[in-house]
Amino acid sequence: MATHKDAEKRQRQNEKRNARNRYYIKGMRFLNKEFHASLAEGDEKASAKLLSRNIRHIQKIAGKGIIHKNQANRRCSRLHSAFNKAFAKA
Repeated sequence: MATHKDAEKRQRQNEKRNARNRYYIKGMRFLNKEFHASLAEGDEKASAKLLSRNIRHIQKIAGKGIIHKNQANRRCSRLHSAFNKAFAKA
């Protein structure tokens, strides 16, 4: 437990940031689950829409520094690969 005034402030700031980061990461995971569910159903139009929403959200939180930019790129790449694999025109 913090005893100094500046340490108490730092603790309050960390709690706020932690809550905000959890909010964005939870949203990212929810969109990811929705996307994979639409892939499983085979709905290409819905999957494409969810893919763009998901990528926009991932890039947004990478820009805020919540996740690392390399992690964001890796996640986007995996989403694109899953989409292309599911709806490949063979």
